[in-house]
Amino acid sequence: MEQFVAWLQPIVERFGGVGMAIMAFVDCSFVSMPNVSDVLIVWQTIQHPDRWSYYAFMTTVGSIAGSLVIYWIGRKSGEAFLLRRFKPEYVARAQRVFERYGVWAIAVIAMLPPPAPYKIFVLLAGVGGVGPGMFALAVALGRGARYGLEGWLASVYGEAATELMKDHMTAVFLWLLGGAVAAGAAYLIWRRRTGRPRAA
Repeated sequence: MEQFVAWLQPIVERFGGVGMAIMAFVDCSFVSMPNVSDVLIVWQTIQHPDRWSYYAFMTTVGSIAGSLVIYWIGRKSGEAFLLRRFKPEYVARAQRVFERYGVWAIAVIAMLPPPAPYKIFVLLAGVGGVGPGMFALAVALGRGARYGLEGWLASVYGEAATELMKDHMTAVFLWLLGGAVAAGAAYLIWRRRTGRPRAA
């Protein structure tokens, strides 16, 4: 993957944040390229530390747009398409998680790096009739947190961020996931106390 990213870097450097948004769009829609956007954020931020928030923002925008493509496919094609693409038992497990946590499951899964099963939850959101605005917000929260953290680490630690992410990626995202779970628990408690229905 590093060779592929090295080939991409001059192209992305030429187009800046727009190029990163395009790569994230492709990754989240038609062609999966695990970790490419993450590596590009770190590499580009090392070259331009003051632009880390811009790179994270543009990559998040591209990710939202690409995810909406898959979301609309799920919405238009229905459960039959989902079952053709994934094993029924795999779909059933994901559905149970989605039914319990709703759009919060999208935000959490969007936050996690591969091999987290992101696209199946995106399709489930479409099949389940989640509103596009709420879906986009969930993706923005998850991917924004993920890319923002990576960009910030690269701006602070520079070249060392590459090794930091490589050696401690799991620990970093476990902390991030812990924060998301705590926020999700607080949301569920608030929803029960106020008696409000879960957002769809």
